[in-house]
Amino acid sequence: MPGPSPGGSPEREAEAGGRPRGPGRDRRVRFRLPHTAIAVPSVREEEQLFYRRLEALAVPGPGGFGPLFASDGWSDLTGERRRAASGPAGPAVQARTAGTGGSRARSANFGTPGSTLSASCPAEDRLLRKRVVRAGLGGPRPLPGQEVSVKVLGALEDGGLVERDPRLIFVPGHGDVVQALELGVPTMQPGEVSFFLAAFPYAYGRPGREPDVPPEAPLLFEVTLLEVRDGPDPQPLPPAVRLRLGSQRRERGNFHFARGDFAAALRSYRLSLRALDGPAAAPPGPEEEEELREQRVKCLNNCAAAELKLGRAEEALAACEAALRISPDNGRALLRRGQLLAEQGRDAEAALVLRRALELDPASKVIHTELSRLTKRQSPPSGTGPQNPCHDPIPPPSPASPAPPSEEGAI
Repeated sequence: MPGPSPGGSPEREAEAGGRPRGPGRDRRVRFRLPHTAIAVPSVREEEQLFYRRLEALAVPGPGGFGPLFASDGWSDLTGERRRAASGPAGPAVQARTAGTGGSRARSANFGTPGSTLSASCPAEDRLLRKRVVRAGLGGPRPLPGQEVSVKVLGALEDGGLVERDPRLIFVPGHGDVVQALELGVPTMQPGEVSFFLAAFPYAYGRPGREPDVPPEAPLLFEVTLLEVRDGPDPQPLPPAVRLRLGSQRRERGNFHFARGDFAAALRSYRLSLRALDGPAAAPPGPEEEEELREQRVKCLNNCAAAELKLGRAEEALAACEAALRISPDNGRALLRRGQLLAEQGRDAEAALVLRRALELDPASKVIHTELSRLTKRQSPPSGTGPQNPCHDPIPPPSPASPAPPSEEGAI
């Protein structure tokens, strides 16, 4: 029997011979049934369930989250011993949605670069912990480069809800969300619900997030991994979006650099360059073009610093030269290139580069020191015989000369 018409009106049945019955005579009709609605928790019900789970953990309580950082039943995602120094927290999860639509993580909300953990923090970093609330469906965990969709709720120690996103979309490792999510979500399976207990370095950092997250505030996130899929192909982006992503990922690299994770810092700097150099939806204006150029130079200088920390002098030199092709008079790139050339024994080239750097910054003590060392090495002591041309190279640049990347250091 034919189904209902597209408009929802009933249709006549045909007799066995195929002839339609007359109008109004023993006509039988079928009506389209309404769609079956699957009951899902309302926003209010979700929050109530979240708070019941918090109460089961004895939160909020007089000790806040403090006892949870030492309690059993949690796994530590950052259990290796860290240096006491810690950078700012990751970009804030500030994408907001209403209803069921998705949002892509966006906006960086970093604290002061180079900030340190308080003296009360233990030497062993147990500052990001995970507790499974509901096991996943057995699917594969997210792989590098894949895009994830998660539902996020986040609360302060007093129980105040400061995060609620029904569908946050991001690529782990791209620096678009707080560290708790960057490090936590790749440990999950689709369908899994987990708590992530995050001290401030893995949440919103030393400054917090105005107006709702106080300075140095720990957070407890409840995360549901909704979906994992292959990352999207690069899309043409407006210049303003390319600048925002580039800055966000460079700052993420500075966070890793300050923590001593130089490989992760290098990945972030390269992601920043990819955003800055990606396909453009529209040509940039003069001011945007200048800012894109400046951000590229900052990223390349930071790449050079990270490569040096990883012991890859040739790659560091290539990054310096790439920066100088964009900005021939960039003082930081000139200084580091001169230091690297001197380290390789290319004294004449090093002297030219360092003298040019000194012309641009005559008051720089670092450049004066490097040139003085190079001059002493090139000048044989009086009253001695011929010098061995295979002299020892100048020692490699110290971490303080030039300074590691930071916003205060114009990186």
